Amino acid sequence: MSGGTENGDGCRSSIESYYRLHAWIYDATRWSFLFNRAGLVRLLGQSVAAPARILEVGCGTGKNLVLLNRRFPTAHITGLDLSEAMLEKARRKTLSLTAGSSALVRSCYDAPVSEGAPFDLVLFSYALSMFNPGWKAALAAAFQDLRAGGVMAVVDFHDTAFPLFRRWMGVNHVRMDAHLLGRLEEMYEPCIRRIHRAYGGLWRYFMFAGTKG
Repeated sequence: MSGGTENGDGCRSSIESYYRLHAWIYDATRWSFLFNRAGLVRLLGQSVAAPARILEVGCGTGKNLVLLNRRFPTAHITGLDLSEAMLEKARRKTLSLTAGSSALVRSCYDAPVSEGAPFDLVLFSYALSMFNPGWKAALAAAFQDLRAGGVMAVVDFHDTAFPLFRRWMGVNHVRMDAHLLGRLEEMYEPCIRRIHRAYGGLWRYFMFAGTKG
């Protein structure tokens, strides 16, 4: 999923160009890489009190927005993404949602967007690993956007023991240095923490949810 970074205009343009092309094949191809997106939403539905306001950062084509609406039908859901091409796909997916239950915002994510109405749940699904070096700014913005007692949820790439694969993922704007999970554990009290192997250990990904104190 795509989202905003603090990399500067050149890198931001690179990300937008990347997703302008990939938006058309994203859903058909990413199932083989982006594991447990639906699994995390399912776990949240089992462990999180019904949120009134949800923000997904890097919402991409809107797959999770639909899943979140099904799991939390009374919530107002905001999807944020940097790529207009991805948001156009998301608009088509969210047409069937109840009127007024969702909103789409085109923006980078280096500052809060809640405007005085904090969110009960903030979700990043395979987005933070692409914010380089903007992941710290995104986590800081999310912390401010989340109410006290609210839940931060992340599913993302963790690491790989294979340098060639790490470099190849880097070409696709993904960092796999196990840099995210520790910071999340420092900021939030974990209620979900799982690390899974993909393709026999070619890489690992993690699922995390934690409460803001």
